[in-house]
Amino acid sequence: MMRKQIDKILGNFLALLMGIMTLDVLWGVFTRYAMGNQSGWSEELARFLLIWIGILGAAYAAGQDMHLSIELLMPKLQKKSQIRLKLLISFLIAAFAFTVMVIGGGRLMYITQVLGQLSPALRVPMAVVYSVAPLSGILVIYYKASDVVTLLQNK
Repeated sequence: MMRKQIDKILGNFLALLMGIMTLDVLWGVFTRYAMGNQSGWSEELARFLLIWIGILGAAYAAGQDMHLSIELLMPKLQKKSQIRLKLLISFLIAAFAFTVMVIGGGRLMYITQVLGQLSPALRVPMAVVYSVAPLSGILVIYYKASDVVTLLQNK
């Protein structure tokens, strides 16, 4: 039940970000060609939105089991071995998300916050932009933990 709510919230948030990015890019194109000079902040906002959409979208895709995989080994295994392999894969994905996205992204946020790094055009703290990495990592870990619970219950 909670997973469906998270899916809905995350899906709607991603759609909202896509809509904002579309309007931002249209504004940038309009100001460049109709007014002769593109507004300075529109390109930076589009870049930041693309980062958020890409990384949060990857977490959403992981939650929907839509991530890239090569199905060579799975069909050749018996049902019990398939479950074990799925458990191993979920664990490895969660471990990657924890070490790279949560710990690494958290460190990146911390360093940019301590240094007081701001984006050039929007003057937004870069820690806010980079906060998507640990957030997405936590979501991936939640999704994979949920997958493990489901696999163990259906075993």
